[in-house]
Amino acid sequence: MPRARIYRPAKTAMQSGKAKTGKWVLEFEPTDPISPDALMGWAGSGDTRQQVKMRFDTMDEATSFAEANSIDADVIKPHEAKIIKKSYSDRFAFNRIR
Repeated sequence: MPRARIYRPAKTAMQSGKAKTGKWVLEFEPTDPISPDALMGWAGSGDTRQQVKMRFDTMDEATSFAEANSIDADVIKPHEAKIIKKSYSDRFAFNRIR
């Protein structure tokens, strides 16, 4: 039975935006080891499932797809960052804490 991971990707470190972080991803775990090609030296594998990444709107859709296709999936819950709202004028308020 194939194994897979279901997760919601984190934002990239190179950008401050949160594009492409709302969808859930089903990604298969590698089954064959990666080995270098004898002629070119490129890394490769005979496992074509590593190339598949499926995107779903919700976690329930991803898990139901995995169950319907008998895929053993591990769900990785996302870590939600705390957003602390601050304004520039709070730095000059009379009641600020130093």
